[in-house]
Amino acid sequence: MSHLQIIVIIAVFIQFVFEFVLKTINERHVASLRKEQPDESNSLMDAEIWDKASGYAIDKSRFSRSEDTFGFIVFIPLFLFVFPWVYGTWSTDLNESIWRCSFVTICFLSIVQIPNLFFDWKRQFGLEAKYGFNKSTYSLWVKDKFKEIILGFIIGFLLLSILLFLYRFLSEKSPDYWWLVSFGVFFVLQLALMILWPKFILPLFNKLSPLEDGELKTRLMNLAEKTGFKTKSIEVIDGSRRSGHSNAYFTGFGKFRHIVLYDTLIEQMNEDEIEAVLAHEIGHYRLGHIPKRLLLSFIMGTLVFWLISTCLQSKWIYEGLGLEVTLVGSLSSLLVGLSMTLGALGYWFSPLSNQLSRKHEYEADEFAKNAVGTSASLVSALRKLHVENLSFPFPHSLISTFHHSHPTLMERERALLK
Repeated sequence: MSHLQIIVIIAVFIQFVFEFVLKTINERHVASLRKEQPDESNSLMDAEIWDKASGYAIDKSRFSRSEDTFGFIVFIPLFLFVFPWVYGTWSTDLNESIWRCSFVTICFLSIVQIPNLFFDWKRQFGLEAKYGFNKSTYSLWVKDKFKEIILGFIIGFLLLSILLFLYRFLSEKSPDYWWLVSFGVFFVLQLALMILWPKFILPLFNKLSPLEDGELKTRLMNLAEKTGFKTKSIEVIDGSRRSGHSNAYFTGFGKFRHIVLYDTLIEQMNEDEIEAVLAHEIGHYRLGHIPKRLLLSFIMGTLVFWLISTCLQSKWIYEGLGLEVTLVGSLSSLLVGLSMTLGALGYWFSPLSNQLSRKHEYEADEFAKNAVGTSASLVSALRKLHVENLSFPFPHSLISTFHHSHPTLMERERALLK
């Protein structure tokens, strides 16, 4: 093994061990609280629901640890042997066509994802079914995965081909700044995908329909008008076809923005609670959270592209990844190599991203409270979401730090009622 390979293996091992210990600690934490429910949540869940939510949290964590263990075991031969062998057998050097380089890379990335299908199956028809959340059928699941694989391959192939073209064309014109222009174009393409996704991609999996006319729609449209969120319609997604989980989310930006409510959410909540949930989603828009996240993504993306440009002419990097010297300057092989190595580094920055996201959630909650004139309806809605989704309200603090982009229910309640 090269020095770089040793460093990467050690870094991935440290992350794996830390995650394993972290989840084990959280499982013991949940198990200890399972025996005697804290007084703070007595009004949230009865004894039966509390026991079920605790069991769901423990089983999800154990399932995740199994995935992590399998992923780590597979990563070692994949990184040390399979990755160098693929790019040594099917060269993607600068003499090869863009189409070949893209095809080899996307095929490799698609094939290594195949084992994940087993875990997805076990999660859907094992874990989720055990707790009553699975509403999908075997045939629907297979159709969904088939569509995901085909779409992922096509979109990945096109985006990588565009990136390779930009690299080869611009690096001849401006060797020092090709990466800056390339990232600018690539970032615009990502924004375009955000706009196109709910219109053309999402309907391939779910049915989106405007909220029906009635008192609920009138209230929600009035709320949108009052809060300065002009919209022609509010979409309802048929999430109940696949899962019993409920949610609401915001996608797009500018005049392409969309607020989507799950049909399960509408079934589970009254009009006051749905209005509060919508006010929360509008809050993300009105408080500029989407542009802030996009700006952060732009800054991080620029740094990553700069790193890529720096590594492209480094013989040491390619040899360190186990690649042949003839591949120096090959963008496609370098992208795969860096994607396999940088994940262990990026993991340690997740608390910062989660902290920013939690800050935005508190702000959107406060916006919703002011928009509807009371905190009671949002508190009630959050409580129903937790009960219906069997969300455990007291995760270990370290789990929240590294994994949760939202504050806990009790933290949000205390902030709203303050």
